[in-house]
Formats: sequence, C-alpha cells, structure tokens
Amino acid sequence: MTVNTDRIRALNDEFRQHFSGGKAVMTPGIAAMGQEAVQRLILTVATFNNFCAANDPHGEHDFGAFNFDGHEVFFKIDYLDCTLTYHSPDPADPAVTERVITLMLAEEY
Repeated sequence: MTVNTDRIRALNDEFRQHFSGGKAVMTPGIAAMGQEAVQRLILTVATFNNFCAANDPHGEHDFGAFNFDGHEVFFKIDYLDCTLTYHSPDPADPAVTERVITLMLAEEY
C-alpha cells in the first residue's frame, strides 16, 4: 500500500459511509426496488466492511458485492475529473476528483 492508496481508501470510506463529497447513481433495477428498499440498501452500503483481496485487490474500498433481499448487488466508486468527463488525474486529491458511486444489480453489470 502507498500513501496515495491509504488516502484514496479513506476518501472512499468517508464517501461510502456518508454519501457526501460525490455523486450517487442507481441503475433501473435498484430504483425498481422502491424507496424503502433503496434507503435500506444505502445503509447496507454505508456499513459494508467485507473488503478482501478478491473484491478489493488495490486496497481502495471502491467495490463491494453482497446479497440484498434475494438479489446480488454491487456498488462501485469511480474517480472522475471535476467535469465528470474523464478519469481523475489524481484520485487521492479531492480538489481534482469527483467520486461517483453506482448501485446496481449484478445482472445489470
């Protein structure tokens, strides 16, 4: 792990746990679950801590997979530039990075 990896992981954890400091989107399959389920799903993502080498090979806590109400669900954090056009030049620097978390059903991947 590097200092940048540690910083990226901390920024991702903060974003995932509080859903602030970035943008959140969901796929149609997640939206179709209804508002109550989406609220519970957000809480599940916020408390997710099952990171391992298989789902977090770079140690950034930017991906998770779990079962939710009988569905396999993924979340993924991407690092974009401030215009949301390109990849961020430095995901460890919030001044040049917009984090976007996507909630999706595994079948929608």
